[in-house]
Amino acid sequence: MDHEDLVIFKRMFTPQQANKRLPLVKKIVGEIIEKGQLIRKKLNQSEVDDELRQECAGLEAEINTLMNELEELGCFYKDWNFTIGLVDFPAVINGQKVFLCWRSDESFIRWYHPIEEGYASRKLIPENLLDD
Repeated sequence: MDHEDLVIFKRMFTPQQANKRLPLVKKIVGEIIEKGQLIRKKLNQSEVDDELRQECAGLEAEINTLMNELEELGCFYKDWNFTIGLVDFPAVINGQKVFLCWRSDESFIRWYHPIEEGYASRKLIPENLLDD
């Protein structure tokens, strides 16, 4: 049994299906990045006290809720630095389970990478799979 056979997802996306989800995904990712950066800013500018800890814990809870929303849609947030907003969508390309890979500064999904690899291994989705 191959490693990728063990990976089970709620749903698999075609590039077209993933791109149709982007307006909502962009909104959620924008909120995640904003809250994540706010936590970092607060922790860097302030002396950490109980009030700040509580405020940051509240923001973390909001981020977790937003990430759960993405997972309910079938995709996964991958940018723990809260800078570029990476999201992966499970898919199958050429018979292989992969992640369609989107960055928040990209207009639409054009890239993918093998499940066991990451962002650095992104390849362009074959043109024939991008057609409607």
